[in-house]
Amino acid sequence: MPYTLGIDIGTYETKGVLVDQDGVVHAQAARGHEMLVPQPGWAEHRPEEDWWGDFVHVCRAILRDSDIDPSEIKAVACSAIGPCMLPVDASGAPLMNGVLYGVDGRAETEVRELTERIGEDVIIARCGNALTSQSVGPKILWLKRQRPDVFAKTAHILTSTSFLVQRLTGEVVIDHYTAANFSPIYDVVSRKWVHDLAGDIIDLGKLPRLLWSHEIAGGVTKKAADQTGLAEGTPVTAGTIDAVAEAFSVGVDRPGDMMMMYGSTIFIILRAQAQVRDPRIWYAPWLFEGEHASMAGLATSGTLTHWFRDQFARDLSVDQAFPLLAAEAEASPPGANGLLMLPYFSGERTPIHDTNAKGAFFGLNLTHTRGDMYRALIEGIAYGTRHVTDTFAELGQSPARLLAVGGGTKNALWLQATSDITGLEQVVCEKTSGASYGDAFLAALAVGLVSRGDIARWNPASRIIAPQNDPRYDKSYALFRKLYEQTKDLAAEIGTI
Repeated sequence: MPYTLGIDIGTYETKGVLVDQDGVVHAQAARGHEMLVPQPGWAEHRPEEDWWGDFVHVCRAILRDSDIDPSEIKAVACSAIGPCMLPVDASGAPLMNGVLYGVDGRAETEVRELTERIGEDVIIARCGNALTSQSVGPKILWLKRQRPDVFAKTAHILTSTSFLVQRLTGEVVIDHYTAANFSPIYDVVSRKWVHDLAGDIIDLGKLPRLLWSHEIAGGVTKKAADQTGLAEGTPVTAGTIDAVAEAFSVGVDRPGDMMMMYGSTIFIILRAQAQVRDPRIWYAPWLFEGEHASMAGLATSGTLTHWFRDQFARDLSVDQAFPLLAAEAEASPPGANGLLMLPYFSGERTPIHDTNAKGAFFGLNLTHTRGDMYRALIEGIAYGTRHVTDTFAELGQSPARLLAVGGGTKNALWLQATSDITGLEQVVCEKTSGASYGDAFLAALAVGLVSRGDIARWNPASRIIAPQNDPRYDKSYALFRKLYEQTKDLAAEIGTI
């Protein structure tokens, strides 16, 4: 029986699965890690410990628990949070912590300067995306300006996934989907690195070789085999960002399919019919040449539920906290008794792209309970999600099918509130292993064990969340939108104190 291995590095946890060619999971493992916040607006991981260390730990645990011969693993694919920015030296050693995706807003000055210099219209036309905290190009420029000693030693700029692939194979590669986040140094029309928009950022020779996600980057080296337990020479794909692997894990592969990923952040991917270029959302080539994707993401989502538990449910054990908080929130009516929550605790990504945005509970009075506050928090995330889905609708990109995935799908209140507030039906598939399961499928695809359509057989639909119309939500959503607009200047000002 041939097997494939998929391992994904998330914001707070690494997961891996070993799967046979019929999609049956034979072993899985996980390991947690922290997101470092060295100062407000920054977000980092430790590449040696959190990326490679976790990969090795999870890989060895799976091999131990499955008790199979490593030679039976026909391919490996990995994914990770992204887009990240990691400078490495000529030996591949990290020169600093990995700078995370859009939750890290350190390059706000560079985003503004590059946009003014090049012009937003030109950037969107060439790169498919406006420059935001999600963009890697400004973060490289930040590195060059603020850490010149590190920049001088930099041989390559990697992402989290390309760092793993480099450790496994010795090859420095990146997939096109991830590269599209390197604006303004990746051209989505020619699908190449370019220097004419901002040649002062970096020598293009220091960027990874471009591949499609399912292409083989190389084989596992002897050194990596000794560390991981994998067989030397095992094919490794180029890999991709975790969100798109997660989308593929539930069958997002036809135009009109949309994934709603419930994780530490909400991330949305639409398999688009054509390139959609708008500064409010993101664009990238899909996993295969000639195909397209539109994306959006909130900055904080599941992270907020953990924050609320840690700050306001210290009287509850970790095992009890979320079920009891959900029960308290269920006792609060839709609209949380007039309480609104802005979920911008790390600024916000799409569609407002405001790194200065702040979180808030608004409307508090002496009758409000913890249950009201937790319900308002869940609804605030859902209102932020509706802002995104409404933006897609304005662009003529409403989903034909919406598939929900991620750890948050276990939160019935969150799922139902999202359907009720957006008015969209959600499909939840049988397996919720997430990105690592999508990685295992892409690995199988890379070596010819499956065809693209087989993902429906691997992971069929199991339940549907239908929206329940409640007029209170439309009224509260309108107030949610007004609350941000009327307080955004105050949010920017309070951040200077």
